[in-house]
Amino acid sequence: MTLGTMRYAPRRRLTLSLMVVAATVALASWSGAGSAKSLAGGCVSPAGAKGPGVGASTIGFIYVGSTSDFGYNEAAHAGAMALKQACPNLKILEEDSIPETSDMVTAAQQEMGEGAKIIFSTSYGYKDYAVTLAKENPNDVYLQQGNFITPPVPKNANTYFGNVYETVYMGGIAAGEATKTDKLGFVAAFPIPQTLLNIDAFELGAESVNPKVKTYVVFTGSWCDPGKQAAAAASLLQEGADVLSQHQDCTGTVIKAAEAAHAYTVGYHYDAESLAPKGWLTGSDWSWGPLYTAMVKSILDGKFSGGMFDTNYSLGYAGGSGIPSPMVLAPFGPSVAASTKAKIAAVKAKILGGWSPFTGPIYNQAGKLEIPAGKAATAAQLAALSYLVKNVVGTLPG
Repeated sequence: MTLGTMRYAPRRRLTLSLMVVAATVALASWSGAGSAKSLAGGCVSPAGAKGPGVGASTIGFIYVGSTSDFGYNEAAHAGAMALKQACPNLKILEEDSIPETSDMVTAAQQEMGEGAKIIFSTSYGYKDYAVTLAKENPNDVYLQQGNFITPPVPKNANTYFGNVYETVYMGGIAAGEATKTDKLGFVAAFPIPQTLLNIDAFELGAESVNPKVKTYVVFTGSWCDPGKQAAAAASLLQEGADVLSQHQDCTGTVIKAAEAAHAYTVGYHYDAESLAPKGWLTGSDWSWGPLYTAMVKSILDGKFSGGMFDTNYSLGYAGGSGIPSPMVLAPFGPSVAASTKAKIAAVKAKILGGWSPFTGPIYNQAGKLEIPAGKAATAAQLAALSYLVKNVVGTLPG
C-alpha cells in the first residue's frame, strides 16, 4: 500500500494534517534550519557512503492496527508523514492492520518487492520477525519500535522507543489530584515490561500527591479489542474508579466510556481530548518524526551500523544527541487546577534534570523491596520489570 492509498473520513484527515504540521514544526526546530524540507539534502546518501540501507529511496512502515485509531498506530503514521515532510525525495510505503504473526514478514516482503530498503516494524510483537528478516537480508535495515533484542544486535537492525513511563508518571499526578474516590482504573493489554512500567508509573505518580490512592488494573489480552475494552472500563467504573487510563493501541473506547460516566481520563499514545471535552486531564502523546528522520539520515549516511541507533535505543523525556524526546505531555483539560499544573511542572523539571520516577524505595504488591531508597532502577531492571507496585490492585495474567 503506497502513500496516498489509505482512506480517511475528512475529520480524520484534518486531525492527521494538524499532527503533521506539529511534527514538521518540531523537525524544523530540531534541525535549526527553519524548515523541515531543509533536511532534504540529508535524505540522499553522500558519495562513498557504505553500509546497509545506503542509497535507499523507498521506506516501508508496518502497523499492527488502524492508522485512524486515536492511538498508537495513528501516532506512528503521523511520524511517517513527518518523515515524508522532512525527506520529500523518499517514497513511503505503508501496510496497516497487520497481525503480530508471520503476516508481518509477508507485509515486509511486499514492501521490499516495491523497493523498500528500510523497514519500520512498529509493533512490539514484530521483533522476532524483524530480527530474522535482518539476518536474511543484510543489505536492508529493520527498525523495530519497542521490545528488546538480546545482544549482539544485528548490524542492520535495532529497537527504539521512548521512556514513556516518565510522562505517564506526570499523568498519574493529574489523576491523583482529580480523584474523589481514591480509586483509579487502568485498562492494560499484555503484562510485558513496557506495559507494567506504565501501570506502575501511573500509580507512583498518583500516590506522590495522594497517599490514599490505588490503581485497579484489568488486562484485556489484546492491543485493540473494543468489546474487551468496553467491558474492562465498565468493571472499573463499577468498582468506583473515577479516573481511567490505559495502555491500549486504540484508545477511543475507554476514553468515551469514562466521559459517558462523567469520570476523568488520562490519555495514552495520542492527544484525544476531543473525545472527552469535559473529563480529559492530560496524557502521553508520541511525536516520532524527529527520531524517525534521525535514524533514516544515519542509515543513508552510512553511519547506522555500530552507531548510536544500532542498539536497543531509548530516549528519555529530556531527549538526547540533539534529538527531541518522542514523548509529549498532552495539553491539560479544563478541570486541571493551577496547583496541579505546578506540581507536574516541578516533576518535569526534576526529570529533565536526570531524576527517575523509579527511584526507591519501591515495593511490589507483596511488600518486597524492589528498588532501595535513594537508588534509581537501572536500564536493565526497567527493561526486565515483571511486577506491579504496592497499591496496584489486580493480578498478572498467567
